[in-house]
Amino acid sequence: MFYTAPSILSSDFSRLGEEAAVCRESGADMLHIDVMDGHFVPNITLGAPIVKSLRKCSDLIFDVHLMISEPLKFIPDFVKAGADIITVHEESDGSTEKAVDMINDAGIKSCVALKPGTPAQAVFPYLDKLAMVLVMTVEPGFGGQSFMADMMPKVKAVRDEITRRRLNVDIEVDGGITGQTVSQAAKAGANVFVAGSYFFGAADKKAAIKTLTDEAKKACTL
Repeated sequence: MFYTAPSILSSDFSRLGEEAAVCRESGADMLHIDVMDGHFVPNITLGAPIVKSLRKCSDLIFDVHLMISEPLKFIPDFVKAGADIITVHEESDGSTEKAVDMINDAGIKSCVALKPGTPAQAVFPYLDKLAMVLVMTVEPGFGGQSFMADMMPKVKAVRDEITRRRLNVDIEVDGGITGQTVSQAAKAGANVFVAGSYFFGAADKKAAIKTLTDEAKKACTL
């Protein structure tokens, strides 16, 4: 299955509730919510109170991406706020496995993200505990960056390991995903596509979602 996840980082923050509704009406499967602390990455975005407010007006799957230095301190807040999936970075402070266990114990789906410089093998020790692996296809922290095609061997390495172990784990890609680049990611083994600028900048957002899904399916049948 292929899933689309518009990133609200590229939305109009003055009307987040309306933007979430547009995502739902356009056929998106998830809402990707980037949480930045100004330390792990240079920018600051939003926190658990905003996620809680959005939860009141959207039934989309909330895919909460914690780009923060100390996720162990804040995971409970995002669980209470209504996250469905919580992603922590392998490169964050503290034990990644402990963070994964905390998320799973709360009944939330867990995901581990890998920056471009982190090898695929870093996630292998706890791959069987995860619902998803996020391979960053840009350096995290800023929207509108260009897709890093040289991350596709990493996507393939993660997919190969998932297949080898016969696990049911999604692979998400985030950064520079468009109707043109999605095929490369899908062919490498990704099946969850975060789209920020491509989606929110589209005149026809429903068509943008359809293009992502159609091009992903096409790439996997070639």
